[in-house]
Amino acid sequence: MTGQRVERHRHTVLAAADSRGFSSLRQSTPPRTERYALGRRLRRRAPRAALADWTAPADRPDVAELVIRSHAGRLERLVPIRIGRMIASPYAFLRGAANVHAEDFARLPATGITPVICGDAHLGNFGFYASPERDLVFDLNDFDEAHPGAWEWDLRRLAASIRVAGRQNGSSESSCDEAVTRCVAEYRLQIATLAEQPLLARSYERLDVDRMLHTASRSSLRAEIEESARRARRRTSDRALPRFTEQRDGTRRIVEEPPLITRPEPAEAEQLAEALDGYLTTLAPYWARVVGGYRIVDIAHKVVGVGSVGLRAWVALCEGSSADDVLFLQLKQARRSVVAPFVHGESAWHAHQGQRVVEYQQALQTVSDPLLGWTAVGDVQYYVRQFRDMKGAITVDGIDAAALVDYAGICGYLLAKGHARTSGASMIAGYLGGGRKVGEALCRFSRAYADQTERDHADLVGAVRRGVLPAEVGV
Repeated sequence: MTGQRVERHRHTVLAAADSRGFSSLRQSTPPRTERYALGRRLRRRAPRAALADWTAPADRPDVAELVIRSHAGRLERLVPIRIGRMIASPYAFLRGAANVHAEDFARLPATGITPVICGDAHLGNFGFYASPERDLVFDLNDFDEAHPGAWEWDLRRLAASIRVAGRQNGSSESSCDEAVTRCVAEYRLQIATLAEQPLLARSYERLDVDRMLHTASRSSLRAEIEESARRARRRTSDRALPRFTEQRDGTRRIVEEPPLITRPEPAEAEQLAEALDGYLTTLAPYWARVVGGYRIVDIAHKVVGVGSVGLRAWVALCEGSSADDVLFLQLKQARRSVVAPFVHGESAWHAHQGQRVVEYQQALQTVSDPLLGWTAVGDVQYYVRQFRDMKGAITVDGIDAAALVDYAGICGYLLAKGHARTSGASMIAGYLGGGRKVGEALCRFSRAYADQTERDHADLVGAVRRGVLPAEVGV
C-alpha cells in the first residue's frame, strides 16, 4: 500500500487501493473479498469511533478570514450579496461554507478511501431535474466542488447540515439524532448493497419521483415531494420566457433586475457567444447538432445560490426555428475544488475546471443533462448546462421533524449511490460493517459541528457588524 501525505493536515490518500485497474481491459482489479478485508483493516488506522471527533484546533483560522479567502476571483460588487445571504441563518452560512468545512475536515481521521465525492454534500444540494427521457429524477445536483476525496467528508457535511437544519426548524436534539442516524444507516445499507452488485448494474441505480414517494413514509414529506415535483415540472425554458424576458424593438430580451440580473457590455457578450461556439465541440455529436440549431438572441448575468454568489454565472437565451422554440443555457464559472488542495497539494490535477465539474457530475449522477459541456473566456473557465430543465428542490426551511428523518434517509441513500458509482464501495462497506457504531459516532460529530457552525455564523455576523466584511441583506 502506498500513499501521499499532505503534512499540514495529516491526510493520507490511498493511491494503490484502486490504481491497478480502470486504465486497461487487460488488467484486473483486486477481488471483492480482498477489498472488504482491506476496509476492515482500515479500522485500525482510522477507528470508527474517531468519526465522532470534533474539537476546533488552536490554530484554526478565523472564520471571516476563511470566507474572505473564498472571495478570490469573484466579482467584488457581488460579495456583499453573498455575505448578506450567508448571515441570514446558521443553515445559510453552512451552505456557503464549503471551504470552511474542507479546511476543518482535512484535519480529521480518514480511511484514505477516495471515490469521487460531491465536496459540498448538504441537504440543499439534492434536487429534481429532467433525465434525457424527460422523466423527473432526484439526485445530487451541485458539483462545483466535486473531486476525488475522502468519502467521510461528504458524510460529515451532510450529517452536520441535517443537525443545523433540524435545529433551525425547531426539532429536538433527539429528533435530529434520529434523522442523522437514518441518513447514516441508509448510506451504510446502500453502500453494502451496491458493493455486491456488478459494476454495470450499480451504474443504472436511480431514484425517480414515484420511487421517492414510495420511500417516504411520512405524509408531510410525501406532500412536499408532490408539490416540489409539480413546481419542478413547470421549470422549463418555454415557461421561463414570459417571466424572464420582454419584447423590445421586435426582439426578445432578458429583463434586467440590477444587481441580480445585468447585461454585459457588447464586447463581453461577443466573447461569451464565441465561447458558446467552443462549447459545442465538447458535446456528443448529436446534441451538438441539436444545440447548433439555435441562435443566441441575448445574454445576461444572473446571480444564483449562496456559495456561488460572486462567481460569473451567465444565462444565454437562444431561439430555434420559431419565437416559441427557446433554450436557456447557463455558463457558470468553475474554479478549483475546495477539496483539491487537501488531496494533492497546490498543483491542480485538472487543466480545465469546467471539464472537471462535468465529468464528475456524470460520474456521480445516474443520468445527467445531455447538454453538459464546458468552455472558457480567456482565463475564466466555465461549465455549461440547461438553465431551466425541470430543476427543483425539497424545501428544507420549515420541514417538520418526522419529514426530516425520511428526507435524511433519502439523501444518505443517494450519497452512497454516488460514491459507489466511482470506486471504493467494497472497502467502505468493509470499514462501516453492519452495526451502529458509525451512526452513533456521526450523531456525536453532528452535534459538535452544528455547535461550531452556529458559533461560526455568529462570528461572521459579528465581523459584518464591525465592518470587517460588507453585507447587503435581503437581496
